[in-house]
Amino acid sequence: MRLATMKTSHNETSHIEEAAVRFGDTFLPIQRLNETWHMSLPTTLLALLNDEQSLAALRMRLGQADSAQTADLATSGIPISQCDFGPLYRHPRKIWGIGLNYREHASDLHEKSPTEEPASFMKADTTIIGPADTILLPPQSKRVTAEAEIAVVIGRTCHNVSVEEAPEYVAGFTTVIDMTAEDILEKNPRFLTRAKNFDTFFSFGPELVTPDEISDLNETKVGTYCNGALHRENVIANMTFLPWFLVAFHSQVMTLLPGDIISTGTPGAVVIRDGDVAECRIDGFLPLLNPVRNSNRGEQA
Repeated sequence: MRLATMKTSHNETSHIEEAAVRFGDTFLPIQRLNETWHMSLPTTLLALLNDEQSLAALRMRLGQADSAQTADLATSGIPISQCDFGPLYRHPRKIWGIGLNYREHASDLHEKSPTEEPASFMKADTTIIGPADTILLPPQSKRVTAEAEIAVVIGRTCHNVSVEEAPEYVAGFTTVIDMTAEDILEKNPRFLTRAKNFDTFFSFGPELVTPDEISDLNETKVGTYCNGALHRENVIANMTFLPWFLVAFHSQVMTLLPGDIISTGTPGAVVIRDGDVAECRIDGFLPLLNPVRNSNRGEQA
């Protein structure tokens, strides 16, 4: 199953953001699915994640649909090329980020990769933007980096689980571009929270991909791109701490809730400048792209 959040017109001057399901090369808003199947599923993605019974009902109903029904739904959906995607949702309870999780990335920064426990930090939901929204470079920093990552999205309340149990609590994965004011961080590692939490410093979406859609998670490639050119890529198997371990580890720190995000680290951070386009590409996922502007050139798109 592949889910997204789409911006749909509310009136001439505003829009609403509603959950949608992917059928082939189209996305169908859940509200239209409710009308077709006479269901009453929540119509925002975070509400759907928080309603375990509704999510299970959607998964079951999709599994029961035959090829003809699926084809009909696809023809009534909105082509991907015409979709105006938002972030998957705007107010998760928690965003965990993982630093230096690929050994090669740690060596790029002349840092020692953590080997016993992950180097995790937290981000505020005010950093969130979605696909095609603008990353704003703050005047306090002269060197901001963009970091493509694969993120885990929690699907069930999760506390003190084992690595083996972790997959049962995961709703899916998504593409992320995480930003860092690297020059601020280099002044003092205690400035990490500030360096990571400027507005627009966390882009995620466009789609949530459930684990059953991914044939081999460990061999999935994650790549950081800038202006269409590859900066650095790696496979998930080369993480020091793999996604299921990260879920288990952080569930032993604090209870993880549906919609919580664990962004698992980047294969490489690229310096971004005014006029650039930062991009995250992950095998089997729609790409995530964001233009970059100096903050004094205008507000977020």
